[in-house]
Amino acid sequence: MNGRYERNIGAITEAEQELLLKKRAAIVGCGGLGGYIAEFLARLGLGHLTLIDGDAFTVSNLNRQILSLETNLGKNKALEAKKRLSAFRSDLYIEAIDTFLNDDNAADLLKGHDIILDALDNVQTRLLIEKTAGILGIPLVHGAVEGWCAQVCTVFPGDLILSMLYSTNRESERQSSAEKPRSIENAPSVLSFAPAFCASLQTSEAVKVLLNKENVLRKKLLSVDMKSCVFEIIGL
Repeated sequence: MNGRYERNIGAITEAEQELLLKKRAAIVGCGGLGGYIAEFLARLGLGHLTLIDGDAFTVSNLNRQILSLETNLGKNKALEAKKRLSAFRSDLYIEAIDTFLNDDNAADLLKGHDIILDALDNVQTRLLIEKTAGILGIPLVHGAVEGWCAQVCTVFPGDLILSMLYSTNRESERQSSAEKPRSIENAPSVLSFAPAFCASLQTSEAVKVLLNKENVLRKKLLSVDMKSCVFEIIGL
């Protein structure tokens, strides 16, 4: 490892670090949450990242998405993520996929991974990921942000936690898939630090699952209101 991960050792063991180098993670969405998650997992030392996003950067992304720059507006998010990660992890295998996840491609794009990370902003595709992950037998780490708030949970195959969280009415209210962009007037606010905070929690959950550690948020939802400093774990 040539010293690259020496500061990881202690928090995790050398054997665990070697194990992470063999793990494969799929990140669905490379915007606010996904950009940070990809950065964290790459620097942590995962060996393979699959980045899935058919969307392109717009000026409204500049307030919160670490990969969004004035110089890459209009460019695909997954491809730009690969470019950034490759600059500091030349050994990392990165598969950047410029497409939206849908019923036709979900199984093919997600199979073969050890963990899937939900970095989306729409319910319909989240439920598709949960369904597909369950069929494939792959754990899923969910995260969502709005305003000052964040929520995170880990979904194991068969748990169907997201189906419980998002009712049919809620799905209709929040319909905002990348294929049908949300209008500016209806877009929820998201402050710059919220995605970074949520992505940190999601990455932590992913590492615990990959290394078979305790205290995973399984059948639990961590809900955080940073404005009020309220952290709540809700049993599901």
